[in-house]
Amino acid sequence: MKAISQSLILLSLAAVAAFGTYTWHPKAPALFLTQEPLRDDEVSMPVIREKFAGEVLWIDARPADQFAAAHMPGALNVSEQQFDEQLVQHLDALQMNSKPVIIYCSGQKCEASRKVMERLKEMGFVKDAFIFKGGWSVLEKEISK
Repeated sequence: MKAISQSLILLSLAAVAAFGTYTWHPKAPALFLTQEPLRDDEVSMPVIREKFAGEVLWIDARPADQFAAAHMPGALNVSEQQFDEQLVQHLDALQMNSKPVIIYCSGQKCEASRKVMERLKEMGFVKDAFIFKGGWSVLEKEISK
């Protein structure tokens, strides 16, 4: 009887740990196969290809170390953590840009891209800006095709 109760306690602890990991992990897989529709400010790779013919300015909202490891070719790194410093580095590129801006962060649950987009819009640096749905976890698969 004691072994069964200990097993139930361990099983409960493992379930709580698994739920916590899934809830807060930025690259947690989707539980369902159905895709949520795109919001008005979101785009996917097919939309970028069709609507913009791939002619966009990519902004990577991930931390600098993740950007250094891998990023979209030609992307600018403007992260939430180092926004002011990185903005100064890319001021000319942002002011001269006439392409739609696509901002991405780590994954589906990451909100850094949305926060960076809001700040860039507030400051008047971007008007035609979108969030890439799925973030880097989706883009990484796209560029490796």
